[in-house]
Amino acid sequence: MNTHYTSEEIEKYRQAGKILAEVREQTAKRITVGASILETAVFSENLIRDLGGQPAFPCNLSLNEDAAHYTPGADDTAVFGEDMVKLDIGVHVDGYIADSALTVDLSDHPELVDASKAALESAIGAIHAGIDTREIGAAIEEAIGEFGYRPISNLTGHGLAQYLAHVPPSIPNIHTRTGTVLYEGQVVAIEPFATEGEGKVRDATRWEIYHITTENPQLPRIPRARALLKAMMEYKTLPFARRWFSGEKIDLTFRQLTKAGLIKPYPVLREVTGALVSQAEHTVIVTENGCEVTTV
Repeated sequence: MNTHYTSEEIEKYRQAGKILAEVREQTAKRITVGASILETAVFSENLIRDLGGQPAFPCNLSLNEDAAHYTPGADDTAVFGEDMVKLDIGVHVDGYIADSALTVDLSDHPELVDASKAALESAIGAIHAGIDTREIGAAIEEAIGEFGYRPISNLTGHGLAQYLAHVPPSIPNIHTRTGTVLYEGQVVAIEPFATEGEGKVRDATRWEIYHITTENPQLPRIPRARALLKAMMEYKTLPFARRWFSGEKIDLTFRQLTKAGLIKPYPVLREVTGALVSQAEHTVIVTENGCEVTTV
């Protein structure tokens, strides 16, 4: 895994982060009671393209107890209510990724939002080359605990690489017994989740996001399935939304490709007790004495 980037590659990470910061700000303004969830996601993804980037994954708009991986379907007619909305956006420039999230609170639980924000700030303040990820997890857990909430223990931050949205190292949101030492030049996403519940998520039985399971899949014999898989391969190893594709018997073809193991869904991740969840996230480049936040 390349973590020794050229100056040109680092500049692409920065460019992706700059685009993301603008898209995050403009999209967050659109998250209001009564606004269309689908239109908000489409706006976000189109603005990324208009500003010179590409979505690194579909715009996530996870509500209330759903912590991550919710994006609306093509026929989704839902609107935002008095919800806690996690807006999670990914942008890439030639595969170099920025990943950032914030919580737009329409539910009147400001302290829960503040808990994840404070945890992110604490983690970023602790990062430097040579730090063990255990220390980052401890800082996140302590910051969230000061607000009287729990971190989501089975969700973590992660490394980023070209066309790969999740690679080692894992950045825990709790104190752990073992960890990994970060070194200068690594690009990682820090993403604390805070909840008033148990602090764990499980897979829900709904999904709209997928990824190809291998970079060089064997193309299926059915022409319709072969054509769809070829279209999916344009996204390489990055996640994509089902609503990004259309055509005859599209749902059937998605099921066929999934059954064949050629694509795999990302289930929505839901807090096990049904409690509200907040999220905050930035992408950083680890430096000798700190880190550079690319997504501000």
